[in-house]
Amino acid sequence: AVVSTQSTGEPQKSGCMPEELLPLADVITKECEGLQLAGVMTIGAFGYDWSQGVNPDFVELLECHKKLAAHLERDDLEISMGMSDDFVRAIEMGSTNVRVGSKIFGARN
Repeated sequence: AVVSTQSTGEPQKSGCMPEELLPLADVITKECEGLQLAGVMTIGAFGYDWSQGVNPDFVELLECHKKLAAHLERDDLEISMGMSDDFVRAIEMGSTNVRVGSKIFGARN
């Protein structure tokens, strides 16, 4: 399982709030025998202007990842951030998993 975190504050996006991550991780690791916690993910705000600096949504996820790794005493957790328009920047910031469907298949209709 990869836990989706809400980093943008946009009402159309879901995910747990950063302060809910550690309690949710405890439930997954202690009470959900069929799940293995693999990492965290976010879908940042679409069209972020990188001329304004690093994407704060990605910074938020990196902080969540750091806290989760320390909490669980694990160093193998995935960081999934970045999509077709910003995957290079996401990788530069530490993403280990990107979603690039529209780069491969084209935009959705």
